[in-house]
Amino acid sequence: MDTNKSLISVGEIINTQGHRGEVRVWPLTDFPERFKANEIIIFEKKGVTGNLTIERVRSQKNYFVIKFKEIVDMNAAEDIVGSILKITPDELMELSDDTYYIFDIIGMEVQTDDGLKLGKIRDVIQTGSNDVYIVKGTEKEYMIPALKEVVRQIDKIGKKIVIKPLDGLLDL
Repeated sequence: MDTNKSLISVGEIINTQGHRGEVRVWPLTDFPERFKANEIIIFEKKGVTGNLTIERVRSQKNYFVIKFKEIVDMNAAEDIVGSILKITPDELMELSDDTYYIFDIIGMEVQTDDGLKLGKIRDVIQTGSNDVYIVKGTEKEYMIPALKEVVRQIDKIGKKIVIKPLDGLLDL
């Protein structure tokens, strides 16, 4: 098994910050509290991976400023700009019963409650109020709102979602 494929992205190093080796990290997680001092995190850049130890973290605007123990100056920080910060599946936060990670949803087969197969989820758009599943069918794409009145069942093991489409939803 390729362990890199099972790693989950939680942040992207988007720039340096100052001259002491700090970097700006754009969070790719709903659990930014995972960025804390003394945590070891995996970084990947151009297929190369390694471990970094978080020395300190502070929040700034929509991103975090993180100092890693192994990054001693701005030159070293510049070398890791563009890296993706990752964790292993066993480091995932527990979710409530009716909540799923996006990477669990992508690739699931979607069908209506009367058995009509629509296709597979190829992407999830986060709108703020509710997610929207982009379903790629054989002839067209569907945008399915992730609402309780629409999404009736999610079978994580069987990789299948059953929906009850609202009137006109599939006509677009």
